[in-house]
Amino acid sequence: MKALILAAGYGQRMRPLTENRHKTLLTIGGRTIIDRILHGLRLHGITEVFIVTGYRAEELVEHVRDNHPDFAFTFVHNERFDKTNNIFSMALAFEQITFDSDLLLIESDLIYEPAVLDRIMKCSYENVALVDRYRPGMDGTVVALTADNVVSNVIPPSQQPANFDFSDKYKTLNIYKFSRDFCATTLHRLLTTYARLIDDNCYYEMVLGMLVYMQQAEIHGEVIESELWSEVDDPTDLRLAEFKFTPSARYGILESSWGGSWDLGVLDFAFIRNMYFPTPAMFSEMRFHLPELLQNYGSTQTVLNTKLSWALRWPDGRTHLLSGASQCYPWLKTWFAGKKVLTPEPTFGEYTRIFPDADRYADGPGVDWAELERRASAAEVVVFVNPNNPSGTTLNSNCIAEFARSNPDKVVIVDESFIEFSGQQPLAEIVHREDIMNVLIIKSLSKSLGVPGLRLGALLTLDPGLTARIADETPIWSANSMAENFLDIMLKHRPALHQSFRRTVADRDDLSAILARLPIVEQVFPSGANFVLARLTTSPQVTGELTARLVEKRLIHVKDVSQKFRTGDGYWRVAVRTPADHDRLRDAVSQLAPRQFDHAVPASAATSPGGIIR
Repeated sequence: MKALILAAGYGQRMRPLTENRHKTLLTIGGRTIIDRILHGLRLHGITEVFIVTGYRAEELVEHVRDNHPDFAFTFVHNERFDKTNNIFSMALAFEQITFDSDLLLIESDLIYEPAVLDRIMKCSYENVALVDRYRPGMDGTVVALTADNVVSNVIPPSQQPANFDFSDKYKTLNIYKFSRDFCATTLHRLLTTYARLIDDNCYYEMVLGMLVYMQQAEIHGEVIESELWSEVDDPTDLRLAEFKFTPSARYGILESSWGGSWDLGVLDFAFIRNMYFPTPAMFSEMRFHLPELLQNYGSTQTVLNTKLSWALRWPDGRTHLLSGASQCYPWLKTWFAGKKVLTPEPTFGEYTRIFPDADRYADGPGVDWAELERRASAAEVVVFVNPNNPSGTTLNSNCIAEFARSNPDKVVIVDESFIEFSGQQPLAEIVHREDIMNVLIIKSLSKSLGVPGLRLGALLTLDPGLTARIADETPIWSANSMAENFLDIMLKHRPALHQSFRRTVADRDDLSAILARLPIVEQVFPSGANFVLARLTTSPQVTGELTARLVEKRLIHVKDVSQKFRTGDGYWRVAVRTPADHDRLRDAVSQLAPRQFDHAVPASAATSPGGIIR
């Protein structure tokens, strides 16, 4: 068998990374793309390789000759690489190849594990295309398959309209095996004719599609299952491939990204969300409106504030929509610079960052109210995070309200991002009802509404001075059209939202019980949020190693918060997901946790979640 590698392309979408380097010489996990491809061919005894060159041809030729002397290379140069597409490159190669054996066609922007190539080499059909079930994030040519996995239609991007249905389609990996007879006759004739006389700036899949349509070729679609592969067309693809094919780098990539993991295949217990909201009906409605929303501006801030007040049932004129709660933290840093501030310890990192010199009251987990009041006596600004992150400690909302009433000279900042899961009355309701002026309520809506990607947050205060400051700081548009549309839609789905809170609380019980039964878990603490805090039997160092191992081996990400506590123990903050996800976490931890830390679980470990600490 011979191999043909198409590597003439300019790598336009990969710029700026390809301005001074051939695309195939980019590295993933310390190995170039072309080296990986040739290594896979070597494993199957394929050493006669044709490479179509174009952009930076000398660089590529020198590299493969120097690093792979055991191969018999034939280089076919496409001088018009910047004006033609891969159909022309393939046609040039077909004019040079003597088809006395079958051909393996590989595009040069692919990364795959050896098992991928095994699938096509072991396939008994003469003409085979490797395909994968279409998933979000894929692009390019797709195919339809018959019940017998024969390609029935080849659909390039130009034939995929806005309403194109991908649900039953398969993405081509751009790895094909063709018989020598097919290459020498049918494919050769149409390929060269089309490229020379009709269109030299299209994809060779166009020819394959024509042959399939005219029933001049039968191509089997070999569907891969769990094998890893990536197409690397742009820098984002390169990052994804680095994550997939360099397991030791996975944890570092996740921790440095702080999100953006939707296409990494990670089961995420680190970031917190409502798993039961939005509802499927809401997703369908938003999907229907998406083109119109993307092409239109959202409303002005005044309208957004009013819509948010309807959604949260907060007072209009006192409610302020944010582009995520994090939008307000620089404001707080400026407004209260030089003030004596009191915050919980540990707590959400933004409060530590914006108030580095603040006094702290301990949340062990659990808050000593007497200590809090003693420390608060000297403070001008007091911060409550209720429930607190990462401890899950929940204070009585009436106690916080009474504290604010009793200290009218202090600004009381209350972060209520998780309050819906606590069983406590939201302080926002009490503040509005009792006209408490010195409270500023902050709320990240990602946690309760399940839409972190929309970046929605809220502020509420009855203080006219703070209200004016917020208005001065807020731009005319602080939310996009999709976020605004979500606020409109959710008004119709309040019953489902409240049901999602109840289901999450039940799932929190499930997660707490599962964690408590793990030998590596020393204690699960009460939580009023949609996450739980677990103290492990391991040191912070070993906890960090296990956390990284979960990502590396099982693609499961939990939040290591050991450094937020001073006990010398390891701690995880684990987001509530679904019971099925909790079972996956249990199984992974059971398999990967270090055996030397196994011990009998004390009865106190299975603490009932959601307890309120006065």
